[in-house]
Amino acid sequence: MIVTVTPNPALDISYRVEHVGIGASHRVRSVHERAGGKGLNVSRVLHDQGIATLATAPVGGALGDAVRDDLTAAGIEHSLLPVSGPTRRTIAVVADEGTPGEATLFNEPGSHLGEAHWRRFRELVAARLDGASALVCSGSLPPGCTVDSYAELVRDAHARAVLAVVDTAGPALLAAAEAGADVVKPNAAELRETTGHDDPLAGAQQLRERGAAAVVVSLGPDGMLTVTGEGVWRAAPPFAVSGNPTGAGDAAVAALAAGIERQEPWPDRLRRAVAWSAAAAAAPVAGELDHRVFRDIADRIEVEHL
Repeated sequence: MIVTVTPNPALDISYRVEHVGIGASHRVRSVHERAGGKGLNVSRVLHDQGIATLATAPVGGALGDAVRDDLTAAGIEHSLLPVSGPTRRTIAVVADEGTPGEATLFNEPGSHLGEAHWRRFRELVAARLDGASALVCSGSLPPGCTVDSYAELVRDAHARAVLAVVDTAGPALLAAAEAGADVVKPNAAELRETTGHDDPLAGAQQLRERGAAAVVVSLGPDGMLTVTGEGVWRAAPPFAVSGNPTGAGDAAVAALAAGIERQEPWPDRLRRAVAWSAAAAAAPVAGELDHRVFRDIADRIEVEHL
């Protein structure tokens, strides 16, 4: 079982319009709603691949109910903490006349999650870790959380001999690395923001020096760079995949967690991470994989030991 944590979930709302114009009125052609947030996307991918997962998140208000209902309808096992603040919305506007895969995003910040609610949520997560193979902590922290919030969950996981994967940025990523996270997975921009290094290898090595056991850096269409105690690898897809990159990183995290559960060597984990990431980019919405793209790309990914 892979337990995912989404401390700042959302109801993702997608609008499709003919075109987007500043200051203009728009007629929405279609509306799509689903439970969103990076950890929930990870659980959705794992569930789609037949891998046992449990999604956890704090939710509140009518939008929190909508998140719960969507997870139930999708058959994704979940344990959600009711909180007083309403769950946020993220709105993606996709224009028919725009670049394929391009969306205009409006992301609400999320409600304040106070110390008492965080303590209850942390206890909920810890109670679900018995028998788990991995804990995945993904996304931004809501207002009210401290930079040590993910680090606390990493330490809770290790106390139960559960490996921890963290996908975030900035001070929270540094704190998780210092807590000894087993895998941290920033993208190149997040790594630059966190470490100040333009060179992904130098930034990854810094996070390793801060305490992370392994660092996986998403490089977009150029694949992934991984720095571990066993060595440095770079994995690249055979061709670029156009589409929506929103959920690509979440699919990569799902693959890395699956690799932990299966105790695979790093090259195999990276092949799956790159393949799932590319297949997610080709899918219409985050949390799904385009299985045709996965079949086309899976056996053609090159992994180089640097």
